Amino acid sequence: MSHIYLDYNATTPLDEEVFQSMVPHMKNFYGNPSSIHQIGREAKAHLDDFRYDVSEMWQCKPSEVVFTSGGTESNNLAVFGTARLRKHLGNHLICSSIEHHAVLHCFEYLAAKEGFEVTYLPVDHEGRVDPESVREAIRPDTQLVSVMAANNEIGTLQPVAEIGALCRNQGVLFHTDAVQWFGKEPLESIHSFHADLVSVCAHKFHGPKGSGALFIRSPLLPEKILFGGAHENERRAGTENLAAVAGLVTALKKFSFPPVFHKTIVHEGFSRLHKGLGSIKGVEILSPSIGSLNNTLAFTVERCDSIGLLAGLDMEGICASSGSACSVGSLEPSHVVLAMGVSREKANALVRLSLGRENTPQQIDRVAQMLATIINRCQPVNG
Repeated sequence: MSHIYLDYNATTPLDEEVFQSMVPHMKNFYGNPSSIHQIGREAKAHLDDFRYDVSEMWQCKPSEVVFTSGGTESNNLAVFGTARLRKHLGNHLICSSIEHHAVLHCFEYLAAKEGFEVTYLPVDHEGRVDPESVREAIRPDTQLVSVMAANNEIGTLQPVAEIGALCRNQGVLFHTDAVQWFGKEPLESIHSFHADLVSVCAHKFHGPKGSGALFIRSPLLPEKILFGGAHENERRAGTENLAAVAGLVTALKKFSFPPVFHKTIVHEGFSRLHKGLGSIKGVEILSPSIGSLNNTLAFTVERCDSIGLLAGLDMEGICASSGSACSVGSLEPSHVVLAMGVSREKANALVRLSLGRENTPQQIDRVAQMLATIINRCQPVNG
């Protein structure tokens, strides 16, 4: 059976050109960038070149680019490092109620274990944060605000530029988890977010897993969360993975400027699926029609549950998810859709389809045709 992959928000296939850019740094340039001998210096020169390339794309200083192991580490460094750095100035933090768990769990830990007070911002029925709620939540002792740029489960785009500008005017640091933004939405420069910290992850736009970056606006120097050597300008200990960095940089160049998910085929596929789902009885589409990622379609189905729906899709070779792939195995419904005011019953029937560049019109037509059958099969006969 051939598979139809509609889980691009979870991860993307590694691009061949990206892979080939990594190979020399696994085979030939194997030196430790911290070593002072020739092979080490050669590796360091490549690392410096990669950092410069990212800074050119982002229009920032090379020293403001920190390479990490992915989105989770970038988010952890941003939140833990900044909160701990500034705790002596105040212990109040703010984040939205629909953040990825790589952010949300950091704030929960800081509140439970380190004496911080956290305000969780509400969202409207489309999962969007009102900048005015941020303004109202900021206090004299507020040190950090974190609001994601684009939601991974339903696709909602947040007004991060407005929120970031508001925070800067108030003298509060702002972090945005932009893991789902890169490769999907246009970006003139990293400063477009008006953020002090921006998290990025390579495997969301056809780069390798285990590779990410964190923009840290100078002169901010968050406290370390990893201890060891003085790598990454003393911001992140651990020998740099040169091959992974090479893949990240190549993927950024190829798929973020312009964004690969903005291609016509993704737009057309989304429209076809949206129209097909809209005609099925009992389906409620949660992804906003405006101000949302153009590849993400989240919906719930009456009298069904996510497990049954995903199993039915999988039996037909259709790969989808019930929200965040990082939360698979949890019996709890999505915290994102609950925050939007969706009932627990409906939240337990959440399905997310996320499209990508490999999807063909034929695949999309097949999925649209199969959805009605699969949904009908999942619903109880006398429901």
